[in-house]
Amino acid sequence: MNELLHFIAHIVTLVFFILLGALGALYWKDTHQSESALRRNYPVLAHFRYAFESLGVFFRQYFSMDRQEKPFNRSERSWVYRSSKNVDKTMSFGSTKDYSSPQIIFINSPFPTLEKDALPSPITRIGLDSGPHYDPPSFFNISGMSYGALSRPAVQALSHGAAIGRLWLNTGEGGLSPYHLEGGCDIVMQIGTAKFGVRNKDGSLSTTKLKEIASHPQVKMFEIKLSQGAKPGKGGVLPAVKVNGEIAHIRGIPEGKDALSPNRHEDIGSLDELLDMVHRVRLITQRPVGFKTALGSTDWIQALCEKIHERGIEFAPDFITIDGGDGGTGAAPMALMDSVALPLINILHRVIDSLKKHQLKERIKVVSSGRLITPPDVAWALCTGVDFVTSARGFMFSLGCIQAMKCDKDTCPTGVTTHNPVLQKGLNPERKSVRVAQYAAQIQHDVEMIAHSCGLKNARELSRQNALITHPSGRIERLDRKS
Repeated sequence: MNELLHFIAHIVTLVFFILLGALGALYWKDTHQSESALRRNYPVLAHFRYAFESLGVFFRQYFSMDRQEKPFNRSERSWVYRSSKNVDKTMSFGSTKDYSSPQIIFINSPFPTLEKDALPSPITRIGLDSGPHYDPPSFFNISGMSYGALSRPAVQALSHGAAIGRLWLNTGEGGLSPYHLEGGCDIVMQIGTAKFGVRNKDGSLSTTKLKEIASHPQVKMFEIKLSQGAKPGKGGVLPAVKVNGEIAHIRGIPEGKDALSPNRHEDIGSLDELLDMVHRVRLITQRPVGFKTALGSTDWIQALCEKIHERGIEFAPDFITIDGGDGGTGAAPMALMDSVALPLINILHRVIDSLKKHQLKERIKVVSSGRLITPPDVAWALCTGVDFVTSARGFMFSLGCIQAMKCDKDTCPTGVTTHNPVLQKGLNPERKSVRVAQYAAQIQHDVEMIAHSCGLKNARELSRQNALITHPSGRIERLDRKS
């Protein structure tokens, strides 16, 4: 009996050391790879996440959460992850979409466009032929995310990925950093309410710094940020823990103190002052200039159009970026994120209609921003009449974001929004840049595919006649008759 127990003890010890060796080998492999930030930052433990994600397919009948998680559900995030990795995205056994709520549906043609008859989407120019203008290669681009809010390797990956995918990269309100420029991509320089990166010591707009930034040939446009969907009526906040020496220098603020943006530009308090600022920045930079805002109503857009006709077309913005009131990447008070400004689905078509009513739609291009991370989202926006779609969170997912909601805590587990060098180590810019480009390419491909299904030759032919809204009651609402 003792010999048997002794033998079992030897077997258990052997198994223990084999397991320990295997775990040690897995630990070494995880800490020396650069494909997954989670596995590098949390070796061995991260594999449980992938195991549970894989097993979720089999346990779906017991714990169905494909479309339940907020703000982005597992199905949406999974599509972005798989697109950025360029792996199979097909699914079987039917859609998991919740058809008990209103849904955007595209009207397929009985005679879809053959691949040989399809055409590339034409270039849409921003600005006047006779003045500063920009011809963006892609209708899908990267929305504003600041260096400071994002980590250095995250911005580097976006910059290089944007160059590969021929996208523009919006700097966000934190100013232009070397990491935005290093990939060689097109840049949209955003001017926030604190004017970070283009401010004098008193916080006013610096002509010298504007000219300095415009001297970079990569900087294609300037965007004046009035408000954003996450927090309309409140300025951005970068906590002191994230304001290191480099970020302080780029922004032109003190190191180690909260970077607080006013809730509006001090020198923009009326429509006249807004048009004056657009005109001034365009004259100084010789670049197209527009503004970004979230909206609770189109009344002031109507008033803006009337003011443009009153003052002259030379004062018109070259573009307007409309951000959805249903939240964005920035950390914000729940009262503003949940209850101020309209979601894109309620406001976008109204903005387009206002510009058309005043014969300004050709002059002023419209960019949509906010929660548009999958091909149907982007195709719907193009149907409403927008010229370009931008995304922030979609590209964050392509970098490996897992929606941990630690963006403002400097503890992001995937290295996307932290300045902790230990956590940043897991995010490899070279590898992630490829995923950024692949995600954008898949969006473009699938939006074109939707257009072909509708019998169109390219995505820019999509219009309101190609989509409708289905309601749980059975009512069908044509998008071209939506008021």
